[in-house]
Amino acid sequence: MSVRKLKPITPGQRFRVVNGFDAITTDKPEKSLLAPKKRSGGRNNQGRMTTRNIGGGHKQRYRLIDFKRDKQGVPATVKTIEYDPNRTAFIALVYYADGEKRYVIAQSGLEVGQTIVSGKGVTPEIGNALYLSEIPLGTTISCIELRPGQGAVMARSAGSFAQLMARDGKYATVKLPSGETRLILLTCMATIGVVSNSDHQLLVSGKAGRSRWLGRRPRTRPVVMNPVDHPMGGGEGKSSGGHPRSRNGIPAKGFRTRSKTKASNKYIIERRKK
Repeated sequence: MSVRKLKPITPGQRFRVVNGFDAITTDKPEKSLLAPKKRSGGRNNQGRMTTRNIGGGHKQRYRLIDFKRDKQGVPATVKTIEYDPNRTAFIALVYYADGEKRYVIAQSGLEVGQTIVSGKGVTPEIGNALYLSEIPLGTTISCIELRPGQGAVMARSAGSFAQLMARDGKYATVKLPSGETRLILLTCMATIGVVSNSDHQLLVSGKAGRSRWLGRRPRTRPVVMNPVDHPMGGGEGKSSGGHPRSRNGIPAKGFRTRSKTKASNKYIIERRKK
């Protein structure tokens, strides 16, 4: 994977850094795995705006991704590596031995023609999905379940990965991308390898218009608002501001918002870094 810096033949391309898409093998998605995607524009079921700065954007179709990897023991061949507009990572179209087609999150290093498989007794190779009880300690993993059979919910974005640190009783100790170390049941599944498209963090949009293509509307900085609109608003000239906080008055930058009575607190060994 690589990135390309464009020649500044227009103002919008002066600082633009785009993905080289070296790993992508086709631009035609599998029709049977597409679903319509309706835009909300930040409105709820009553038509009222509940989330600001959302609206517009290019029309997209959702790719049905197999996060559960529940077709166990059946080998699948990687046919294509594709771009997915709904996520930062690339996806892989796989053909199972029985003829079924599915999309899975592509791991870095996954190539067309490679065979992947999930389930018990599987070798811990890139793209294979195993139970945490069978993965060697110290292995880099991604697409991790939090509850058995739930499907992958953690370490799914571009370039993210976790590390299996230890096993004790019925729990595995996993260090997550955020820096948090927590216990996860050994009966949960995870995929071997780092999620693809790690260069995503290097991209530069170059112009405001590209944010509009992605469905992001302009955001007004709180310090330029009036006191009636935001706790950080008001003041003469540039003397406004105050302590960083949200529109609702909740402090940012160091203020902990996690509930002290949350049921899953007992599974967290070390909290994420500030």
